[in-house]
Amino acid sequence: MKSTRSHSLEKITSASPLVGTPKHRKPDARPVLVIHGGAGTMSREGSTPEQRQLYIEALRKSLVTGYEVLKNGGEAMDAAVAAVGVMEDCPLFNCAKGAVFNTAGKNELEASIMLSKPPASTPSDFPKSRRGFGLTLLTTMRNPARTAQALYLSPTRGPHTFLSGATAEEIAQSLGEERVDPSYFFTEARWREHRRGLGLPEEPLPFPSDGRNDGEPATSLDQMPTGTVGAVALDSRGCIATVTSTGGRTNKLVGRIGDTPHMGAGFWAEEWTVRSWWRKVLRKPVLRSVGISGTGDGDYFIRFNTAASIASRMKFKHESVKKASDFTVKELAANDGIGGVIALDNKGNFALSLNSSGMYRGVIRDDGRPLTAIFDDDELQ
Repeated sequence: MKSTRSHSLEKITSASPLVGTPKHRKPDARPVLVIHGGAGTMSREGSTPEQRQLYIEALRKSLVTGYEVLKNGGEAMDAAVAAVGVMEDCPLFNCAKGAVFNTAGKNELEASIMLSKPPASTPSDFPKSRRGFGLTLLTTMRNPARTAQALYLSPTRGPHTFLSGATAEEIAQSLGEERVDPSYFFTEARWREHRRGLGLPEEPLPFPSDGRNDGEPATSLDQMPTGTVGAVALDSRGCIATVTSTGGRTNKLVGRIGDTPHMGAGFWAEEWTVRSWWRKVLRKPVLRSVGISGTGDGDYFIRFNTAASIASRMKFKHESVKKASDFTVKELAANDGIGGVIALDNKGNFALSLNSSGMYRGVIRDDGRPLTAIFDDDELQ
């Protein structure tokens, strides 16, 4: 079921950026990348140092991979897709290769992308209002994040904002995206979690443990995950892109759609003009923008339109990205919604807000140092 196009991690990370920053033009912003690998009920007591180190190394690899794109003048969307791609190829995280199973023992994947403004690399007739794209019920796309980007950049092939299943996969394959047999997504740890959760025998395994899942841990740090992976990037042009990818909730009903592909719920990016006296003083528009990616119990993110709510608080209440994110995540907790968000504004300010015991997270700025954390009381380091 594979296309002729290679989608190895090496190709993703070594691809040239679509656009550079001209040497004669001063950058609009200093590039920043923030990521999350899911929020949940992980605990320090219930894990080993070796387990935690595996996640830290994977998060650092994701940050460095995405930042390489930004450092070389590339676009935010390419950096975010590259960072998420690392986690999609890693069995540690609940997306693509490490996705959880639904009640029927199948993997149904979701992904999304959204930009604060159109990318510089698109044609002049690219619709300015086309800022994002969501995908759900994917079963054969190796890298859902790349798939979302491909469809977003193809308005004539995918003129909508939200697609699902076979139609989306067939269009993506025609655009060169790689399809795989559904068995590719099988991991033993997720399968055993799925069967235990339903009170069913864990064996026999649907596929033999033949060594093809190199790097897969015997158990995951976050048991029965509901989390998601995501990245938000700010490039030197001042554009913010958010990319999110997930396998959904463990033992979700067949056909369940979460917040990851729901624009405004699990992801959002927006740019607006600040109306203040600064605009008159500077004699030019004062722009502000933000990108958000969420992770956790997606049903609550949908009910409270979490990602867009953060942007609205910044836009209309003039709150900082951290204050808006912290408030919205606390509001989720007050209504039994567990999870967290990462958010980034065009000044490079970021938030890593959570109301659960842990959230895999990290940031890398212009000093090139990847900083990560796992538990709620961890400092970035």
